[in-house]
Amino acid sequence: MKKISTDIVIVLSLLVFTFSQCNQNESKPDTMNRNDTAVVATNSNGGFENQVKWGEHLVTIGGCNDCHTPKKMTPMGPVDDSSLTLSGHPAHMPPPDVDRRAMESKGYAVTQTLTSWVGPWGISYAANLTSDSSGIGDWNEDRFIFCLREGKWEGLAGSRSLLPPMPWASIRLMTDDELKAIFAYLKSTKPIKNDVPVAATPVSAPKM
Repeated sequence: MKKISTDIVIVLSLLVFTFSQCNQNESKPDTMNRNDTAVVATNSNGGFENQVKWGEHLVTIGGCNDCHTPKKMTPMGPVDDSSLTLSGHPAHMPPPDVDRRAMESKGYAVTQTLTSWVGPWGISYAANLTSDSSGIGDWNEDRFIFCLREGKWEGLAGSRSLLPPMPWASIRLMTDDELKAIFAYLKSTKPIKNDVPVAATPVSAPKM
């Protein structure tokens, strides 16, 4: 009898252990789902408090200010002029004073302010990215994404390609959410009136 009782206790113990394991396994998916939800919540807006802050971060680390923000001279050299953030090449400022034909023939790219560039493609000017109508104030999200995905000036189908040094071929690899965040930030910027000059064609280009 003792042996039978012992066997019954062992069997019951095994059953209790098995059921407890099943219950634990069944509870794991719920736990994982909660964790997955937490991860999604954390990654929303790139971990920033809102879309605009995420966009500002992407613009900063992407080096957009390097060319699109005019510079001012300080004892430590040129720095971004915060009063003109992302307003592009100043309308009144001439391009670099160089022999363009010589630069084009040698394949040189020349700049003195980083907002205008002379090169084999002609002269390119950094665009006004602020929320002013002379910038992207009248743009919508689709137009902005098309501009950077397809590399088209003004975000218009059939327009010319964006010119160097604009690294649109790399920027186009951003996700839709990243580009939307950048657009949201740019639309939130202080509007600065600045009609950037139109790009110039190479002096060596055949005359039409």
